[in-house]
Amino acid sequence: MVSAVITCAGTGERAGFGFNKLLKDVGGITPFEKTLCAFASSGVIDEIIVVCSDADADVFKQKCRYKSINAVFVKGAATRSESVLNGLKAVSGDVVLIHDGAGLFVGKGIIRGGPEPPEKCGGGKTAVPVTDTICDVVCENGENVIVSSSRSGKYAAQTPQGFKTDEIKKAFSLAEAGERFTDESGLYAKYVGKCHIVNGDVKNKKLTFPEDFSVAESGNLFVGTGFDLHLLVQNRKLILGGVEIPHDKGLLGHSDADVLTHAIMDAMLSSASLGDIGRHFPDTDEKYEGISSLILLKNVMEILNKSGYKLINVSAVIQAQKPKLAKYVDKIRANLARVLDLDESAVGITCTTLEGIGIVGREEGIAAQAYCLTKKI
Repeated sequence: MVSAVITCAGTGERAGFGFNKLLKDVGGITPFEKTLCAFASSGVIDEIIVVCSDADADVFKQKCRYKSINAVFVKGAATRSESVLNGLKAVSGDVVLIHDGAGLFVGKGIIRGGPEPPEKCGGGKTAVPVTDTICDVVCENGENVIVSSSRSGKYAAQTPQGFKTDEIKKAFSLAEAGERFTDESGLYAKYVGKCHIVNGDVKNKKLTFPEDFSVAESGNLFVGTGFDLHLLVQNRKLILGGVEIPHDKGLLGHSDADVLTHAIMDAMLSSASLGDIGRHFPDTDEKYEGISSLILLKNVMEILNKSGYKLINVSAVIQAQKPKLAKYVDKIRANLARVLDLDESAVGITCTTLEGIGIVGREEGIAAQAYCLTKKI
């Protein structure tokens, strides 16, 4: 069993936000959520322990519930070492990965490789070779003086770092009162044994200063596109974006045939390379017969979130010769925004006719083209 301790108890004074930097909105998501999702979706973590202050605990717990991620919450302390020790006391796994919550660029590959060094040698630390020369400096007579300089054998430390749980607990028990380490690899190396380097990633930088957050906002953005077309027939309701539109015909389909919502769902799935709605909700399955497409849209949102993506915005065009749809657009936008957990300003809907051309122009069907932007978290 592998556990992860994510430290989130710092105040982030150097970031200067006046609140915990892990709760800063960065491109529509907080660093805490991005880090949490990376570990939860890695496939190798059995238990997540979040170490945070009492003041932030309720907000962190709410974000875990929103992401449908189970986590154990432990109270932080005045120092990093004390906070990590509190987290270790709640660990059930034989192997534990310890990670700074502000390290939101950690990739699944690093997390998946993290448990391997402890299983082989007891302790491992992710790090990358430095590209700049590092100077060792001492203060002599009030002046900083270089003693030596080199980049050979120098590594920039990152997290996560992994250990056999009983061995890192032993290291803490042997540490002298008041002794502090900037991370646990130094503690392990002093009291237990060798801590081996695990290849990190230069992109896996910890957010510390305000300027670091501007880099994080660029993130990984993905565009998705979706298209759908349904025939207009007698004795069917016309549903668009979950709104019933008065008309003498409705759209034919296995579900409620909401062509707009179907196109949006396909766009969302497309952005994350997750197939299409036919794959997830086949029209051969009786449980989807007549179902509201808004229910399916909620399911797609869950699929997207669990795959580590956050929806940023949606834009779609409805192609219909009749009926005229302009007066229903605001209600459709509001309806979709509510289900998608977006501001209405992030849902753009336009309508057009095809000037009598083709299946839409002949009033035989209605089509919809949708686009969306998602962010990999």
